[in-house]
Amino acid sequence: MDAPIRVLAKAVRDTIRPGPLRDVLHGVPLGKPSHPPLANVSLGCWISAAVLDLTRIDPRASRLLLAVGIGNALPTAAAGLTDWSSLHLEQQRVGFVHMMLNVTALGLFSASLVSRLAGNERAGRMLCLAGVGVGSAGAYLGGHMAYRQAAGANHAPQVAHLVPLGWHDLCALTDLPDGRPVARRLGYIQLFVLRRGDHVSVLADRCPHLAGPLHQGRLVEENGEACVVCPWHGSTFRLGDGSVKHGPATAPAPTFETRIRRDGVIQVRPGLDLKLS
Repeated sequence: MDAPIRVLAKAVRDTIRPGPLRDVLHGVPLGKPSHPPLANVSLGCWISAAVLDLTRIDPRASRLLLAVGIGNALPTAAAGLTDWSSLHLEQQRVGFVHMMLNVTALGLFSASLVSRLAGNERAGRMLCLAGVGVGSAGAYLGGHMAYRQAAGANHAPQVAHLVPLGWHDLCALTDLPDGRPVARRLGYIQLFVLRRGDHVSVLADRCPHLAGPLHQGRLVEENGEACVVCPWHGSTFRLGDGSVKHGPATAPAPTFETRIRRDGVIQVRPGLDLKLS
């Protein structure tokens, strides 16, 4: 499946370019991936329609639920494809089968609605039950991607519990190149460190999307704000507070407060937002 996967993923990335639409589809404004809750709406509607079919309570309600689920499938698919196009290959393989099952389920539910509107309720009920079976298999693979393969999860370490309270020596200011990010270690944690004159910005080095090394990323200016772009999938984070400027990441990069001692040694501690989380 690797050849069609690469072709489709590239086509999606070329079609939905980095920008506001792509960020919305990833879920950047929400701070969480938008595909899973959208998928829950459609699958919930379709399962509810199947339950009504089994009880034979109200055929009109079943048709309405089917229609709502089908209508919601377009933004759900757009968000899912956008996320999928920026995953690594092992995740994309599972996601490709997940997508094929969901397309098949959508076809069955659409055929069910058409059959009902044509007056063939029995065929509509059978098609709906078949759709629930196929859609449940697709949902299982979606759960496998999320919980076993960690697609959509936050891959940046939550560092507050790994660092004791207080300030910690990191390195001498003069040991850092000016204007070029480097990696430094603080105990178990690898940090992104950028010196600009006498100002030092420090983030957790792992990108929240898929743990890419931020210190290998490029520095950019976005609307007057200094940002770093992950070298793997292009997630962009503000250096000031670690918040997401552009996806596919939706979780912020953990930040560290910094200060410089009189002897020129940089000290760091986890940012207040991490302690509160």
